[in-house]
Amino acid sequence: MITLTGVLLALMLLALSALHLYWAAGGRRGFDAALPRNEAGKRVLNPGKTDCVVVAAGLFLFAGCYLIRVGVISVGLPAGLASYGVWAISAIFALRALGDFRYVGFSKRIRNTDFARRDTRYYAPLCVLLALGGVLIELMQ
Repeated sequence: MITLTGVLLALMLLALSALHLYWAAGGRRGFDAALPRNEAGKRVLNPGKTDCVVVAAGLFLFAGCYLIRVGVISVGLPAGLASYGVWAISAIFALRALGDFRYVGFSKRIRNTDFARRDTRYYAPLCVLLALGGVLIELMQ
């Protein structure tokens, strides 16, 4: 059960990492839909290719951390280090789900944009899933 949970979480993170690499390579599909906008419809984030690569690398490392923690891969790191990593990843995604009290997460005040609706329906719940999955892995180890 724990191994399956870790693998599924890692696959989600790897898919998100691949999506960010696609955007870094110049792909446009879904890019605008993934960026928050203000009340006037102007983007509040304008990530470049480097930003996309950095996020992709982070998501890739997060996936690796989950796989290390559930024992799918071994890289010679102490088990406690992977455990701290999973707790940190869970905290990151929990904070993303909570949001910034303005544009992203369940706490957002700007709710009438296309991004805001997608965030409420898809992005923030995915962050909750990724956070709770990590907590589940840690509590069941």
